Amino acid sequence: MVEAFAVASGKGGTGKTTSTLALGMALAEDHDVTVVDADTGMANLLFHAGLDDATVTLHDLLVGEEDAAVPDAVYERFGMKVVPCGTSLAAFRAADPERLRDVVAELAADTDVLLLDSPAALGSKSAVLPIVLADRTMIVLQPTIPALSDGLKVQEYARSYGTETAGTLFNRVRDDEGVDRVAEQADRYFGGETLGVIPESDAARAARAAGEPLLAHAPDAPASQAFREAARRLDVRDGASGDVADRFRSAVVPEEI
Repeated sequence: MVEAFAVASGKGGTGKTTSTLALGMALAEDHDVTVVDADTGMANLLFHAGLDDATVTLHDLLVGEEDAAVPDAVYERFGMKVVPCGTSLAAFRAADPERLRDVVAELAADTDVLLLDSPAALGSKSAVLPIVLADRTMIVLQPTIPALSDGLKVQEYARSYGTETAGTLFNRVRDDEGVDRVAEQADRYFGGETLGVIPESDAARAARAAGEPLLAHAPDAPASQAFREAARRLDVRDGASGDVADRFRSAVVPEEI
């Protein structure tokens, strides 16, 4: 089985990369999980996963002149397979986003769950492609009306390409933010359900500084427990890896954003 999820937000600062790795580690307790940093313009997952010295990254797979093979960019970390992306502006400019289709298709042949850490804004072909490729989208929000608006834009775009919403995740929540009121509106307008409410956490900041995912750095923190509960609420669907790989390879790349 294999299912690809795009983890998206519509804006920066929601803790999307922290959420991607935390959900990945939690899901890896029951599934074979591959996490891909598909934010080719503003990549930072490699710092969160202690892979800032990775010799081969997704950028190398997306540059036509490179000889790197997909397995060269896959690193076993924290019970998951992780594909980091480089931070070089020159490599970003040289990368061909359409090659992401073949990379994801090859990864799909050897995993149960693919998590695509997606760019925050839908401003370019490379930014929207992970959402187009995914089976479903998990939308990471902060509990504010503007954040809901940004997330709804992501959902609308994703649905225009047949990508449904797996659910929403409220992250970095403070006690006084009235999340119940906002979550009620989210349930009304978004597909899927509210997967979880993740409290603001000093442990998450410490984990980023240590170059570790939150669940590895502070497994018993309230935020870690909330991410595990969110992963349990996510219904991972069965799918034939060959069919999924073929769909990825034939995915339509948007010409206009």
